Amino acid sequence: MPTEQVFDAAREHNAVAYDIPGAPVSHEGELCSFDALLKGFDLHVPALDLLATIVRGADTDRLDLSPQSAGLLALSLGLSRLHAADDLAMLEAAMPLYDALYAWCANVVEGRHEPHNWKPETTRGAQK
Repeated sequence: MPTEQVFDAAREHNAVAYDIPGAPVSHEGELCSFDALLKGFDLHVPALDLLATIVRGADTDRLDLSPQSAGLLALSLGLSRLHAADDLAMLEAAMPLYDALYAWCANVVEGRHEPHNWKPETTRGAQK
């Protein structure tokens, strides 16, 4: 919906405006809305902290914060293009991506770094 209608719609639906200027949950300094949610719900989970760094990098165009931030930005922008007219469809498409990224973050903070196991020498047509 157009930004200028968000606050009226939030009041009408007893909802909370999110991620727009003046919303109760939005960017704060160098932090993004995801950081605000973690703070607002007092969530202190190492995997969420790692995910927050990745999201913050993508959401604030500070792609140097994590190597994964650029990929998340690309996926987010692509989803925005695919679902430009339907926020709920975009959210539905994005949730499995964020769930997978959270699962990866949980593995990382638990010390389970899964290496890539592709071996080019075993592919068909490889030089011997």
